[in-house]
Amino acid sequence: MTKSTTEELYAERLGRYQSVIALEPTDRIPIAPGSNYFSEIYSGNNNQETIYSSEKWLQAEEAFINDFPEVDVLRNNRVWAPLYDAVNLQSYKLPGRDLPPMSNIQFVEKEYMKADEYDLLINNKLEFMMERFLPRMLGDMAEKGSVRANMALLKGGMAHVMTGQVMRNRSIYLQTKLGMPQPMTGAFLAPFDALSDCMRGLRAVLLDMYRQPDKVLAACDVLVDEMVNFALSTADPLKRYPIFVPTHKPTFLSPKQFDKFYWPSFKKVMQILIDQGYTIRAYLEGDWGAHWHHMLEMPKGKVLCDIDNQGDIFKAKKDIGHHQCIAGGVQDTMLILGTPQEIRDRVKLLCETVGKDGGFIISGGCNIPYDTKPENFRAMIEATIEYGTYDKSIKCVPKNPPAVTAEKVGLKMLTPWEIKKGELGGILGDEDLIRRPWEMLESMSYAWIWQWVM
Repeated sequence: MTKSTTEELYAERLGRYQSVIALEPTDRIPIAPGSNYFSEIYSGNNNQETIYSSEKWLQAEEAFINDFPEVDVLRNNRVWAPLYDAVNLQSYKLPGRDLPPMSNIQFVEKEYMKADEYDLLINNKLEFMMERFLPRMLGDMAEKGSVRANMALLKGGMAHVMTGQVMRNRSIYLQTKLGMPQPMTGAFLAPFDALSDCMRGLRAVLLDMYRQPDKVLAACDVLVDEMVNFALSTADPLKRYPIFVPTHKPTFLSPKQFDKFYWPSFKKVMQILIDQGYTIRAYLEGDWGAHWHHMLEMPKGKVLCDIDNQGDIFKAKKDIGHHQCIAGGVQDTMLILGTPQEIRDRVKLLCETVGKDGGFIISGGCNIPYDTKPENFRAMIEATIEYGTYDKSIKCVPKNPPAVTAEKVGLKMLTPWEIKKGELGGILGDEDLIRRPWEMLESMSYAWIWQWVM
């Protein structure tokens, strides 16, 4: 593939993806799953190889792209496991380490934050994170001040940088060598999810909603800025790709609980990121039918909503599809157990209904599962092109970064440059040469602290 061909293919794929999110006309329905786990093992990798070997991971993606070039974006694995090992992360069990090599990653939910620690989180977030949360979450930091704990901080910081390099190299290779964009770059959690996933856990936070509801609400408000900061510190600076947010707990909440505890702080985070010029890809995990009307409150064409298997994508199209792009529709069970003809029939129905007026991406329920049959994935692609083509004369092109009218949000630091400059007592040379790397390292370190909530 020549450079010009690769650049043209990248521009075509990215333009189609950006246009459908914005609810603009496209030549066809994009084939753009947010997470494509099937692509990790299509070439023969096991799950351990993908998360531990960046080379094998990239080789698997290249093999997948070569065999399925009609796919418009690709994102599968999100983990470079040596980062987790460097600090002895307690919240995940990994294939090949704690689990058999072909197993899926497993989340371990515990109370890494205690019920009486809300005030500390609310009033001094960094003290809470460094003195309470991280020593529980990162096993090698359990004995604060020990040689092993100090070594874990060093290894964790270096692994953080190495992880960034792995992700950067992968993204550049996919773009420049294979013409493949990303479906999203950067991530955050709804503040309630940040609190209820890795901090309190679901059982504990549900009790807190009754025993100390004001503290839960205050904690969610405090976490708004932290989620914004982490999202911006990990997002694509060129604003080509949406920022990713999985939504974990809404299906455990009644509409009344969702409206009170979940939505207000979640909406604040999304609105700030949209004001900064980004779009968002939200996995509406489980059945969001009682809650997704809230997406009408967000600016039109700014939130791509993945509809999970439990949700009714036809109802989602009716309720919010005129205001936000939606993705999904092909059930995981059908991809794993169905036949190519069943897939074709399902895709035809989706194209003629959900995809009729645009604003629709063909996908599984938030992902393409590991056990997808290759012939079923191929059938999904071919049926989408056959039944989901609108107008071949439409040429989608990548969008320029939008103008940002809101005040730019700066990245957080423990010690801002002005404080450091005062400590130095003055600068005798070029201040920017000193300031820029200082701020970069400060903001990277700040983001490192919060990545363990994700």
